[in-house]
Amino acid sequence: MKKRLIALTLTGLMAVSLAACGGGSGSSTAPAATAGGSESTAGGSAAASSSGYTVSELKVNIWDNNQKAGLQQIADEWTAESGVKVSIDVVDWDNYWTLLEAGASGGQMPDVFWMHSNTAQMYMENDLLLNLDSYIEADDTIDLSKYYEGVVKLYNRADNGSQYALPKDHDTIALLYNKALFDKYGVEYPTDDWTWEDLQKAAAAITEAGKADQVYGFAMNTSNNQDGWYNIVYDYGAQVITDDHKGTTIGSAEGKAAMEMLRQILEVAAPQATVAETGTENLFKSGKTAMISQGSWMINSFYTADNAADYAWAMLPYADTNGNGACDKGERYSAYNGLGWAAAANTKDPKAAYDLISYFCSEKAQKEQASLGVTMGGMLGVSEDFANAFEGMDVSAFVRAEEEGDLFFRPYTRNTTVWEDALQQNGGFLDAWLDPSNPETMAKACDNAQKIIENAIAAE
Repeated sequence: MKKRLIALTLTGLMAVSLAACGGGSGSSTAPAATAGGSESTAGGSAAASSSGYTVSELKVNIWDNNQKAGLQQIADEWTAESGVKVSIDVVDWDNYWTLLEAGASGGQMPDVFWMHSNTAQMYMENDLLLNLDSYIEADDTIDLSKYYEGVVKLYNRADNGSQYALPKDHDTIALLYNKALFDKYGVEYPTDDWTWEDLQKAAAAITEAGKADQVYGFAMNTSNNQDGWYNIVYDYGAQVITDDHKGTTIGSAEGKAAMEMLRQILEVAAPQATVAETGTENLFKSGKTAMISQGSWMINSFYTADNAADYAWAMLPYADTNGNGACDKGERYSAYNGLGWAAAANTKDPKAAYDLISYFCSEKAQKEQASLGVTMGGMLGVSEDFANAFEGMDVSAFVRAEEEGDLFFRPYTRNTTVWEDALQQNGGFLDAWLDPSNPETMAKACDNAQKIIENAIAAE
């Protein structure tokens, strides 16, 4: 049975650490249909409410407390229309997947919850998510072409072409820096004209000047790939996972050039042992590092910090691969990912669950999500208000990352965490990251990474 297998197939996913036009309650009138093997139907019952729902409350799970207040405000608006209460619970990342796995293995999953690129394929293939096809078809306010294509495709099951989640959001990456530390050590602030070489030189200057204070110019947790080293790889013309999800070019000349640049940055950055013990966020907030790269989902954490007035954002540096001194197309990338709003296949009221998802993904709610500073939208063209959501802090670098640069979707395959975890271990990049002094070690690690990814994909 597929559902029995889920406990085994998902166990390996739990160790990962990170990173629509829908109407309201009456927008969906999907016909009675089975989804994921469940006998629940989209229709109501004799005891249904005036809106046709059979439940009075929906349970929703998310993992980011920074987003709860804004999402609850949006959910309450749907409650006012539908009469169905929405309770949003925040569960930390590791426990989130543990609890979801427990529900998938025989317990009760939350009605509605977030899906992530690391786990989506396994949950879809094991029929644990509500098949949304009939609901979307009946909902004339949903047009999937209006969302970020990569996020839509992520939650579309390859073997049957069905959609199992709607795009909640998308995110981009930018460079965060502490103006006070740059001033203290006499280094010019980052600009959008910076190359990765410029970042390396500034980091080296601050690390050298800050020795007595144990301050580093830059910190990167190499396990945080989406908001870290992935971006450099694509800037130099390589791909961690090719567009067809069947290969990698990490071991190519372009990939090695990118990782050599990373090696030079790590030489003058906070040691990985220090980063692993303290974390980049805490190092930055405590004034022990002058720069880190961060995803847009983390803005609020720094916006509300004690020293927020010292913090500023710039676009990620670019790779001047053609040496013309200008940032050309394909030389500045930002990774983007997108969460999906999904429902449990065995939710007690599929229609209510879908209608809540549809509302979260509606143009109105997507714009509200951006204006509240929750996150940028999963729908194209609704995030302009996001840059203005944080009064006194200019976060436009995240929006400009896609307007002035290029985006690539966070690399994934069917079993992403198999190769993703292996890259962090001995035989992958671990030795090169712990001791970045030797270029040959990094080049060899790229060759090993090529094989690790290729072998993992072949085994899928």
